[in-house]
Amino acid sequence: MNMALQCLAHPPDQVAIIDLTGQTRTDVTYAMLAEQADGLARALLRTVQPGDRIGVLLSQSPWCAAAHLALWKIGAISVPLFKLFKSDALASRIGDAGLTVVLTDTAGAALVGDLAACWMVDQVGQTGDPVPVFDASAQTPAVLIYTSGTTGPPKGALHGHAVLDGHLPGVTLSHDDLGQAGDCLWTPADWAWIGGLFDVLMPGLALGVPVVAARMAKFTPEDCMRIISEGSVKNVFFPPTALRLLKSEGARLDGLRSVASGGEPLGAEMLACSRDALGVTINEFYGQTECNMVVTSCATRYPTKPGCMGRAVPGFDVAVIDDTGNVTEDEGDIAVRRGAPSMMLEYWGRPDATAEKFRGDWMLTGDRGQQDGQDLRFVGRDDDVITSAGYRIGPAEIEDCLLTHPDVATVGVVGKPDPLRTEIVKAYVVRKPGASTDAATLQRWVKDRLASYSYPREIAFLDALPMTVTGKVIRKELKARAAAELDAEAVT
Repeated sequence: MNMALQCLAHPPDQVAIIDLTGQTRTDVTYAMLAEQADGLARALLRTVQPGDRIGVLLSQSPWCAAAHLALWKIGAISVPLFKLFKSDALASRIGDAGLTVVLTDTAGAALVGDLAACWMVDQVGQTGDPVPVFDASAQTPAVLIYTSGTTGPPKGALHGHAVLDGHLPGVTLSHDDLGQAGDCLWTPADWAWIGGLFDVLMPGLALGVPVVAARMAKFTPEDCMRIISEGSVKNVFFPPTALRLLKSEGARLDGLRSVASGGEPLGAEMLACSRDALGVTINEFYGQTECNMVVTSCATRYPTKPGCMGRAVPGFDVAVIDDTGNVTEDEGDIAVRRGAPSMMLEYWGRPDATAEKFRGDWMLTGDRGQQDGQDLRFVGRDDDVITSAGYRIGPAEIEDCLLTHPDVATVGVVGKPDPLRTEIVKAYVVRKPGASTDAATLQRWVKDRLASYSYPREIAFLDALPMTVTGKVIRKELKARAAAELDAEAVT
């Protein structure tokens, strides 16, 4: 089993990717994509061994797809990186994964700097014989995707070549039996995230459904309509924030056959409004980087139950368990039975964190839920990860960044409820004696070092933070404070 073979095993003249990143539309066939992947693979074989980790810092484009396929074809492990990352965020991931090479473009090379050697993907020669496919098994490591947690730096979820097969049933169902005549996939989500890479790009290639590559400097309804029209898009994965923005603008999109959404709950009112604006019933799905696409709705196969995320995807045993690891009908921890097809092999280099992710035979998602017949009802989060505009943001990374500022003594970061983004990042900061640094300065400090989407949109300065006897910030109290502030703002 090798994902590169899965994604390229189609007629050579069939369209694989519709490229809208240039001035005009370009239809990239499977033959063209295979040629790009082979060109990169031939160059990589001179220095890269099976099992080596190689970064991919590219936005939506045929080259992004070709880079991952080339690495899998030679048995290497691809590590997707996000173009909005700044130096500290890139350095932590590059260092943790042990990357020596990053496949990128000119803009990406400027971001990487001297953190790793940069190979310009569009400057690699394309002529030569096809590269033999590495003989991988389902559990051969293939892709290392970083995810934000509540403590410490981001953790790398290591997946084997089975991860693509694991996504196919859920992707197919969430798009009302994807693969109908005329189907064409697109998402505004970047392909550096599991939602873009394995909910859209790679399943589309594997199923022979054309995938649109397009860049949006900023999400707007006008750009959505243009991309859907120019790319002949029929199937879209919209993160919930995108749907909220479309609703706030009163936008209507015509001609779609299916819309899937995941990453955070939408709610009954939002689902109804979006259905009216898009002309289709939105199928919500559920999963996480460690084990994705485990629950989904599918309007054409079973009714959507208000307040529920959907049903377990075929191939996955999803349940609500209690503290002892037994299935319960009451509220409990949402969990997936060990051995699921899209489940990670491990957290890279973190055996203790890997062990903590499991309770007996069950992988804990960190979310609370309750079974409602065959459907699963989402209750809330069991951790402090901030969900903002579809991004999962770990507070620890932002806290660590702020603590490097010379004027900051202590800091606590939490999510504050927000009607548009679900949550915004809010930082509570204690300044060092005599310091007068303002919020704007600290916001720029984080923007320049982490990512433009994860900076604190609000900063409050306190004389002291609530702390445990061991010196840990009590985020629960800060979250309650943030919620109270929101209530006070509403009254005002």
